Amino acid sequence: MTKSELILRLAEKTPHLYHRDIERIVNTVFDNISDALENGNRVELRGFGAFSVKKRDSRIGRNPRTGASVKVDSKTVPFFKTGNQLRDKLNQEPIVPTGAKANGAKAAAKKPVAKAAAKTSKAASK
Repeated sequence: MTKSELILRLAEKTPHLYHRDIERIVNTVFDNISDALENGNRVELRGFGAFSVKKRDSRIGRNPRTGASVKVDSKTVPFFKTGNQLRDKLNQEPIVPTGAKANGAKAAAKKPVAKAAAKTSKAASK
């Protein structure tokens, strides 16, 4: 999802707000997160995750084309750690109604057979 898609979704869910106001809110939130990270602070959104900054030390790397050693300077990179609620939501199994589960299993079993039959008929015609 891009920032403009996020703004459009929020506009659909909140028709009482102007599009320009939603855009301003989203930009303000992102600017505040960026400013906090720039200052070395951590931003935690409970249930969603936490943004923080990690410092990577300088190291010796390799140029993949030539294999020559290259000095890589130290740098600061953004880091995101998911919250428990988001992680649980992403890892839960989809809830399927009992009646649909049986029908879905039958339909799923039929599809691969049809594909396999189509492949064999194509191979036989060649």
